[in-house]
Amino acid sequence: MKASRFFLGLATGLAAGAATALFSAPQSGQEFRTTVKSTSSEWKEYLNDLKEKVNGLKESITLLTEEAKSQLPEVVDGLKASLETWTESTAPAKEHLQLEIMAIQNAIEELQNTISKDKKDKDDDKPKKEKVDDDTQSA
Repeated sequence: MKASRFFLGLATGLAAGAATALFSAPQSGQEFRTTVKSTSSEWKEYLNDLKEKVNGLKESITLLTEEAKSQLPEVVDGLKASLETWTESTAPAKEHLQLEIMAIQNAIEELQNTISKDKKDKDDDKPKKEKVDDDTQSA
């Protein structure tokens, strides 16, 4: 809906409301004409003021839109450049962390292998000890 249609409807509604209020008030003819003249001049001033404010709002919106169109690409380009710079500056740290993670994973695998080898050796030693224990108990 266009703003001009809205304000035209608003002005029409205000005029109809003012006319209804004026016609429903008990006044003499002379008083009524005086009231209508003063009210109509007040409403003209009010509508002119409203019209100026609407025009100012339209200008502000237009300027804001133009500024956004001109500034937005610059901001986006700046953000892209900042992101690229950040990515480049963090690349060595990322590589270092990946190497650290790989070293930790290798250490864990070696530890697991050592633990499983120790466990296997202990399991191999157990039957021998049990056999020796069984022989000493029977003798």
